[in-house]
Amino acid sequence: MEKNTLSSKTVNDMLKYILEIKKPDSITVQECYLKYLWDINKDITEIFKSATDLEELRDKLYRHLEKCERGLYGIDSGKKVLERDLIRESIKVFKNIIAPVNEKRTGISSLKYLWKIVEHPYEEISPGFIIEFIALFRAISGKADVYIERLDGKKIPDFVYLKGREAAFKRTEVLDDISKIIGTYFSKYPSGLEIDIIKRREKNKERILKYFNSSEKDWSDYRWHLKHVIKNADIIHDLLELTADQTKAIKKAEKNRIPFGITPYYLSLMEYSRKEHYGHAVRAQVIPPPDYVDMICNGKMDRSTFDFMGEQDTSPVELVTRRYPMIAILKPYNTCAQICVYCQRNWEIDECMAPDAQATRKTIDTSLEWLESHKGVGEILITGGDPIIMNDDMIEYLLEELSSMDHIFRIRFGTRTPVVLPQRWTDTLASIIGKYQSPGKREIVVMTHFVHPSEITPEACEAVRKIKLTGTGVYNQSVFNMENSRRFESSKLRHDLRLIGVDPYYNFNMKGKKETRSYMVPVARILQERKEEVRLLPGLSRTDETVFNVPRMGKNHLRAWQDHDVIMIMPDGSRIYQFHPWEKNITLVPAYDYIDVPIYEYLQELLKRGEDIRDYRTIWYYY
Repeated sequence: MEKNTLSSKTVNDMLKYILEIKKPDSITVQECYLKYLWDINKDITEIFKSATDLEELRDKLYRHLEKCERGLYGIDSGKKVLERDLIRESIKVFKNIIAPVNEKRTGISSLKYLWKIVEHPYEEISPGFIIEFIALFRAISGKADVYIERLDGKKIPDFVYLKGREAAFKRTEVLDDISKIIGTYFSKYPSGLEIDIIKRREKNKERILKYFNSSEKDWSDYRWHLKHVIKNADIIHDLLELTADQTKAIKKAEKNRIPFGITPYYLSLMEYSRKEHYGHAVRAQVIPPPDYVDMICNGKMDRSTFDFMGEQDTSPVELVTRRYPMIAILKPYNTCAQICVYCQRNWEIDECMAPDAQATRKTIDTSLEWLESHKGVGEILITGGDPIIMNDDMIEYLLEELSSMDHIFRIRFGTRTPVVLPQRWTDTLASIIGKYQSPGKREIVVMTHFVHPSEITPEACEAVRKIKLTGTGVYNQSVFNMENSRRFESSKLRHDLRLIGVDPYYNFNMKGKKETRSYMVPVARILQERKEEVRLLPGLSRTDETVFNVPRMGKNHLRAWQDHDVIMIMPDGSRIYQFHPWEKNITLVPAYDYIDVPIYEYLQELLKRGEDIRDYRTIWYYY
């Protein structure tokens, strides 16, 4: 939303809850932000006003920051350890931002923009840019007040000063209060195992079966669902209430052969009314936004431009992708039972449930021969597309061939069928998967993709149970996006997954693909989520790793500060991150610069969705 179109309520909410001030009626929004910016740290303000040119400004700032940093190590700094750490991190970020090397690398100078707005508002600068530096200047000044908002209004809890049983009682009171808060948030995100939700979805199922003139027996047969995958806008319009934009987007996707499809089962998880907020993430998974469809259509002539991860450059032989030393990807089946809008491989898929999606036996055998000849590859991830949509014979053929290779110690199946088509997990399929387990020699694993508690249903539960009974592990890779990023929303998913026997494995930050920008959240939010929400869960509920899949490079573990840096702030408030490769300290591979979505923009979207953004007030201090 542009600064000139912000409603007065939104403006005051942002100011009150982020800056803790109220905008006077006599000045503009930007002027209010600027006034606060130059009031927050008088030393920095004086440096900006006294400098005669950019290089003098830069030199004075570096000297000031070095003085501040040195002061942190003095005996009389007056700051607690955690407060000093935040100041130190903020100083490092500001040094990065004003570094000439980063200005040259990014082609942007945040310092130049700051200097321009010392005296006057500057139209190119968004409120998001100014707030980033307000937060930074506050932190450098030791005024971030991250620890001020406690339940008892104190920075340091009482139990720190006590001993023995008295300390234990006081600590228990604090922990009970925190648990109560978590429970309140969890109650906002019920799973699909709640009785009233099961009943509502049962009615959805009846409506869908009636529409297709089918029976309960049909519903239990995965082949019926595959036959009736919904790819037609008119059918969806008959079964769901859609907005005009959604209907238009689906029809445009259909006309331009953009992969799109929903299984009848997954459709039954969606409330008929578009005004019903429960299951919003379910709808968002598969109903494409108009901007996504438009952008895909514009790039339709060269689909490879959407190869965000550069898989074409890491494929030594057809069907195989290899980016790491001991593992390779095998892609024998090039479609899915339904299409996730933000899938990184949509560019490869021509049609949902395309009849020619399975690779030929000759091509598959060639890829297997390649895997046989590369003994360093010990783990195979069979993915696609969704390989579990293949028939049982082909699944067993792959397992048999790979299991005959002595160097293969693990075979993983990447599949979303437990979520979108749990009926596929028949007793026969489960027994095939389990047959190739060989403890001590070879492990078979199912990797699936739940993104929201509302996807956890009795049917999904049963599919997981069948898999687990064969001795096969089930792990989950989630994608952190706009639809599951509210406070404790993904934490609730982890909690519920553990209760059905699924281990959280990866939580991917939403990739920066331009066509799916509306799904993206700032890196700072997933870092905040890991520290302030997931960290509060029991250990078995937080076994997943928070990662960013760096284009052409691979996974960057976001919890490790040493593997990424904030190097610039763009005029719209976007942070530019420099991500280091997984080969760091092993091989000299170039870093990757990534333009994130502005935190300010993300918080505005949360406001529109009714969130109290005071809950997210520390997000600015996650770098």
